[in-house]
Amino acid sequence: MLKLIGSSRSRWNHYNTTLLRFLHSSSTPTDTLFLRISRAGDPIIPITSILNQWIQEGRDVSHSDIHFFIKQLRIRRRFKQALQISEWMSNERNLHLLSGDIATRLDLIAKVHGLDQAEKYFNSVPHTSKDFKVYGAMLNCYAQYNSVEKVEYIMKKLKESSSDDNAQDYPVLLKLYYRTGQREKLVALMKEMKDKKIYDSSTLNSWLNAYAITGNIDEMEKLLAKIEVDHSITLNWRTYSAVADGYIKAGQFDKSLIVLKKSEQLIRGKSKRAAYQSLLTKYAATGKKDDVYRIWNICKSLNGSQNSTYISMLMSLSNLNDIDGAETILEEWESGNTCFDVRIPSAMVGAYCKNGLLEKAEAYVEKLLKRGGGKLDGRIWDRLSCGYYMYNDTDKAVHTMKKAILASPQGWKPYPFTFAACIEHMKEKRDFGLALEILGTCREQGHFSQATCDELISYVQGENSETNAWKLLKEHYHLRTDEVPVDGEKQHEM
Repeated sequence: MLKLIGSSRSRWNHYNTTLLRFLHSSSTPTDTLFLRISRAGDPIIPITSILNQWIQEGRDVSHSDIHFFIKQLRIRRRFKQALQISEWMSNERNLHLLSGDIATRLDLIAKVHGLDQAEKYFNSVPHTSKDFKVYGAMLNCYAQYNSVEKVEYIMKKLKESSSDDNAQDYPVLLKLYYRTGQREKLVALMKEMKDKKIYDSSTLNSWLNAYAITGNIDEMEKLLAKIEVDHSITLNWRTYSAVADGYIKAGQFDKSLIVLKKSEQLIRGKSKRAAYQSLLTKYAATGKKDDVYRIWNICKSLNGSQNSTYISMLMSLSNLNDIDGAETILEEWESGNTCFDVRIPSAMVGAYCKNGLLEKAEAYVEKLLKRGGGKLDGRIWDRLSCGYYMYNDTDKAVHTMKKAILASPQGWKPYPFTFAACIEHMKEKRDFGLALEILGTCREQGHFSQATCDELISYVQGENSETNAWKLLKEHYHLRTDEVPVDGEKQHEM
């Protein structure tokens, strides 16, 4: 397989060389279209070129193949490439879009281009094609952006248009209420769900999450006790994982370890990898380094370690302040047979910064720049900018943030608290030229809406003194109320 780090066939080669490598892979028995797509981890590589090359070779792509590719790319959070395939299936292949296809595209547009573009697409869909799947997808889009009133409106439409209770949509509203801190509505909704007997294992896990995030440990424990004795409900690893989150948030680590062991005993089937990745971060949050390495070894036995597992492990070791261990894991990834994933070097930069090792972060970034011929993904610059901000070098944070903005793909968003701090810093220093340059690029590349960029420019120029940068930005980020810092507070999560 292809080694993309630490070799002459690095990800950091020029675009044409990289693209040709993917397009002209040798046609061996293991050469499949999905393998070519999987290897194209670099977001600058257009998936449509790979698809068109496959067709030109006289091969076909079925509707079910496309569904599979999109599903796998979404799992890997490669949303832009998944959207390219969705658009290719209708624009290039003239395949009829089923309601499920429309719903998937709605979700991808919201993730890649934002809520405004998702609404435009939704409004362009013929009324005859808008079934519960499409309305449900739009409901999820609004929920992603914490648009409570619009989610409630769609929910009302779904209730009016169906005799069913739309049980699958209730957890969306439930999560939205606890994410936005609307406890009264949350309690009322849970009562409605209980009265209508709208619950299953997934819904009950959402209830547990709601109690965990709102810090209601007593109610969380009462609900868990009821679930454990109700033989009609199938317990799974996610049930105890949700409870562990509540205990970790409350600082009750002894209790969290007990339920994490129970969660571990229930891991089985296709969700094994996701479950063990979740355990990595939770054991790290409780300070159990031995358990983190134990779970890591289990992950490695599951058909090898995927990039997502490396990311979870790097984040876990960063939280444990085990930088030596993180460097060992990074070296293993670089020398292994995994496909390139920018999130891994980004996570390593974040680990250095989180632990105050800015010189190591800078040295690693320089190393990456040399490999890349002077080019670097904006997400890595973004992490370095966070580090400068965390340790009070805001001048460097601003100029590094500028590099992040310039080097990032369309629709990407920088780390929110650092970006807001950079805006405030430019305003304070009256550096209007730099602010206009950065915000102008954000507007051109679709990082934020034109209206938001214009409001930020007016704010920097002193035309609106009754707000701040964070208030103008927060609607673009999907954060819970408890994740939003109070004025003047630094957010140190990397």
